[in-house]
Amino acid sequence: MTKSEFVDQVADRAGLSKRDASEAVDAFLETIEGALRRGSEVSFSGFGKFSVSHRSAREGRNPATGERIQIAASRVPKFTAGAGLKKAVK
Repeated sequence: MTKSEFVDQVADRAGLSKRDASEAVDAFLETIEGALRRGSEVSFSGFGKFSVSHRSAREGRNPATGERIQIAASRVPKFTAGAGLKKAVK
């Protein structure tokens, strides 16, 4: 499902115009992004939790040449599905 398809379904289910639904979806995504940027977690009971995971620096290899390279430490977004979502998908 693409973002535009998602917006269409939100507009349908909530009885909103596509413009209003698009603004709501954008605000939702921006809010989660902002919270993760600050290092906070965003939890939706029964759905799941968005958080930030830390990857430490490590050594890797260039698959084309086999040359060793250093991979810098980084912060990456992480989503953990909640029990309700897992049950719905099962």
